[in-house]
Amino acid sequence: MSARKSRSTAVLMFMLLLNAGVYVSSFARPLRIVSVSGTLSEIICGLGLESQLAGVDITSTYPASLSKIPKVGHNRSISAEGIIALNPDVIIYTDQTMIAPAVIRQLTGSGKKVVAFRQEYSKAGAVKLIRDVGKYFNAIPQAEKMVKMLESDLARIPKPAAPKKLLFIYARGTGTLMVSGTGTSLDKLFLLTGNKNAVEGFSDFKPLTPESLLAANPDVLVLFSSGLESVDGAEGLLKVPGIANTNAGRNRKIVSMDGQLLTGFGPRLGKAALELAQKIN
Repeated sequence: MSARKSRSTAVLMFMLLLNAGVYVSSFARPLRIVSVSGTLSEIICGLGLESQLAGVDITSTYPASLSKIPKVGHNRSISAEGIIALNPDVIIYTDQTMIAPAVIRQLTGSGKKVVAFRQEYSKAGAVKLIRDVGKYFNAIPQAEKMVKMLESDLARIPKPAAPKKLLFIYARGTGTLMVSGTGTSLDKLFLLTGNKNAVEGFSDFKPLTPESLLAANPDVLVLFSSGLESVDGAEGLLKVPGIANTNAGRNRKIVSMDGQLLTGFGPRLGKAALELAQKIN
């Protein structure tokens, strides 16, 4: 094949990839990717593209090797300047990532490619997210491997004899205690295990009160591992007004798990639901 024909073929491939929605910066070097989502960072690693991550946010904790990659901060307090300084080819985040619109405008205005992926808190949503990212980065076979593993893990979740009422408490010390309502990632994860949220009637998060605890009367309390540590463990949590008077408190049924695993709704969704189900039962 002549050099001219080779160049023409390369240009044609480049245009086909662009038209298919796949971003390609150059055939000469790998992309530099900044991920502002722990779930997307995990997917990127699963696609075999970890070496192309130029920066990640602080929710990007899995796999552990991500700790060596420069951090751009928490999505709620990220600055455009810190991301731009890493000279990325593409910046990725999900529509569930709470980045200030002004920061998005700055990034877009800088000429950088900024891509938002839709994330839905469901099995179908997790599968679609993995496939969408795989398609965008032209790594469809690797994405399908992750999907197959996710579905295999979900199929192993045991069905409870009777659904239990679970209450997720977000804790940052006893001064900051919130409960998770309907529609949140925790609420959807509870349903995947065959159990249910102990609270209803509101979405998002609300402050925890002794009255709301007694009304909900959960069978199991669920916390991030870091959250439980912040209240001095199970003994400290049981001292919070109202906790000891619930079924969960009386039976000391307190479950703690890694925060990103519980809320990620990505490749490890099946593992998260399976681990939670096993700890509950």
